[in-house]
Amino acid sequence: MIEIDAMFPVMVTSDLEAVKQFYTTVFGFNAVFFDATFYLHLVSPDTGVQLGFLMPDLNSQPQFLHSIMSTEGYVISLEVKDAAKAYAEAKKLNLEFAMDLKEEAWGQIHFMLTDPAGFRIDIVQHVAEK
Repeated sequence: MIEIDAMFPVMVTSDLEAVKQFYTTVFGFNAVFFDATFYLHLVSPDTGVQLGFLMPDLNSQPQFLHSIMSTEGYVISLEVKDAAKAYAEAKKLNLEFAMDLKEEAWGQIHFMLTDPAGFRIDIVQHVAEK
């Protein structure tokens, strides 16, 4: 068996500076590694949640990592304690919404934002069944 210490997605996009600014400002991530020509690694100081962003067309990377990643059919889910509060804060920050706040029959309250790279971020609160 392969033992795993952590898991994080790495998304290929072309503007690491804009992505860094967004996630550090909006969600409080720390940029633990940043080279604008190569890679951005973010870690939440409160939860340890990690995200990675890689520049396209790097000669040192395999060919399948050269293309900018499609944002269609992909979502970054971030769980929160209070989705309505997070939604109000996102409104105050004048962020780009992909979906307004809604409650789902399966026990979630959530909304979606769009980051500067075009990735959708699902801000999710799990609620107890009624």
